[in-house]
Amino acid sequence: MTEHPMKAIARRLDARNPLDDDDVAALNNVRCAITTHPPESFLFREADRPGDYCSILLSGLAFRQKVTAHGKRQIVAVLMAGDFIDAQHLFLDRADHNLEAATAITVAEFSRHQFRDVILNRPRVGVAAWKEALEEGAIFREWLVTVGARPGPVRVAHFLCELGCRLERAGLASREDFIVPLTQEQIADVLGLTPVHVNRVLKSLVADGLISQRGRSIQVSSWERLTVAGEFNPIYLGPSARHDAHRAQHLPTSTLLRPRGQM
Repeated sequence: MTEHPMKAIARRLDARNPLDDDDVAALNNVRCAITTHPPESFLFREADRPGDYCSILLSGLAFRQKVTAHGKRQIVAVLMAGDFIDAQHLFLDRADHNLEAATAITVAEFSRHQFRDVILNRPRVGVAAWKEALEEGAIFREWLVTVGARPGPVRVAHFLCELGCRLERAGLASREDFIVPLTQEQIADVLGLTPVHVNRVLKSLVADGLISQRGRSIQVSSWERLTVAGEFNPIYLGPSARHDAHRAQHLPTSTLLRPRGQM
């Protein structure tokens, strides 16, 4: 029997801040429905007003994106199973970005008014939701540093490390053996690079023995070397990743990736 989606939401929030039985019961009473969406479909667009629901991703991959006046896309977040899609609409009445399905996705839509009432009236749930928002903010800050201050090879290595950790945390793969569910064009739009640049860096990572690649399948040959190459410290990904942070801070710098040419 398939688990009720609100139980999955309760479990995620409980991981942020322990909930009691009454908190969980209140969440389980929120109205909820399951919907599916094909790849490249938009769940909402910038300036849209929210409907009567908010959503959490149950399967597949989606991304938040902004498009400039000249049509250039920047992907500002990658969402996977367990991630809230539009929690901002609990309190904001306009979308400030687009949300597109990168793959076929399954979504749980729940009453935003009922869910907001639970957050406001049950302090433990409110703290958990606040921590959820803070962790998403931490990922945004890390992405800002990556796009604004890290060179191309470091950006790609960092993105692979983050993607592996998040897939592993979601129970979808091992951080050392996973499928990259994005095209090189989409990865380029995440990292502020060109697809050619991304392809060149991936080949460099393979040649330097950090990863092996077959299509979109990535096997990490040396996790420690890849984390150093990507300047990756998982502390920003939340409590479940922090047990690796001390080790990441003490990796030798001698194994840093040396780019093979001007990137």
